Amino acid sequence: MAMSPREVVRRTVRFEGADRLPYALTETHGSDFAGVGMTPNTDARPKNGPDEWGCVWENLGFSNLGQVKRPALEDWADWPKLRIPDVRDPKRWADVSGARARAGDRFLMAYGVSLYERVHFLRGLENAWTDIYAAPAELCGLLDVLVDMNLHAIERFAAAGADGYMWCDDWGLQNQLMISPDSWREIWKPRYARVYRAAHDAGLLTFLHSCGDISAILDDLIDAGLDVIQMDQQENMGLDRLSREFGGRITFWCPVDIQTVMAHGAPDEIRVYCRRMIAALGRPEGGFIAKWYGDPVGAGHTPEAVEAMCGEFLKLSQEHGRRCAGLAAARA
Repeated sequence: MAMSPREVVRRTVRFEGADRLPYALTETHGSDFAGVGMTPNTDARPKNGPDEWGCVWENLGFSNLGQVKRPALEDWADWPKLRIPDVRDPKRWADVSGARARAGDRFLMAYGVSLYERVHFLRGLENAWTDIYAAPAELCGLLDVLVDMNLHAIERFAAAGADGYMWCDDWGLQNQLMISPDSWREIWKPRYARVYRAAHDAGLLTFLHSCGDISAILDDLIDAGLDVIQMDQQENMGLDRLSREFGGRITFWCPVDIQTVMAHGAPDEIRVYCRRMIAALGRPEGGFIAKWYGDPVGAGHTPEAVEAMCGEFLKLSQEHGRRCAGLAAARA
C-alpha cells in the first residue's frame, strides 16, 4: 500500500525511507503539502500599503514581491508606540482549527513569524545591521517579542494538527552572510534554538526558507534544531560542497537553482540538473524534497523551463520509489 503524502514527507525528513520523493510543484503537477496560517498573518507582506505593524510596502512592479518603503520603527524612541499584533486574539485563529481536515492526507505546514526579516522590515536594513553593535539590548528585546509570538503560534498550530513549522529569513548575499556569523551565533542562534525546541516538543518538524550563501551558518542551524532548509539557490555554494558538508544531516527542499539553470538553461540542461541535485543532496533514506519557484515570471522562468523541471521531478520521484522497493526486496 502506497504511503500517504503526509507520511512520505515525514519519513523523508527523518531519513526513514519513503516510497517516492516528496514534492511541492505547480497546481498541474501536484503537491504533498497543504498550508495554514493565522488570519491575518502577523508576518504578512503586502504588495502595497501598510502591514499590520505599520510598515508601508510598495510593489516592485515586475514580480509578486514588494519591499518596505517606510519602516514602522525607524527610531527606537518610537518603540512604545509600535503596533505589535496581538497573536493571542482568538479571531486570528478562527480558521485554523479546520485546517487538518482541509489538508486531508497531505503534510500540513504552519507558517510562523520571521526572526530576521521582520526586524529589518520594522527597522530598515541598515538600522537592523547597526543595531547589532549600537543597540543590542533593544534589538534583542524585539527579537524576544517575535520569539514569544512563535511560541504561542506553535501551541495553536500543534493543537490544530499541523505537521511542520516554517518562516522565511533570507540571510545570504551572493557569496557570504549578510552579517557576521559570530553575531548571528550570539544573537539569533539561541532564539532559533528556543523556537525549534518548542516545535519539536509539540511534534512539529522545523523548516526555514533562506536564500543566498548561508553556508557559514548551516551547521549552526542544524545544531539549533532545523530539520529542513528550503533554498532556491544552490550554485552560489555548489552542489558538491552542500553534499559533502551537509548531505545526510539536513533535508533540502529545492527547485532547480532559480538564478542560473532555471533562468538560462535549456530544458535538457534543467532535467540533467534535477538529477544532479537529487544525487548530491538526497540520500536513499531521505534528505530531498522537490519544489518549484512560485514566481516564475519575476524570476524569468519560461513555461517550458517550469514544465521541464516539474516533469523531471515527478519522473525521478517514481524512479526513487522503484529503487527503494528493490532495495527492500533485496534485504528481505
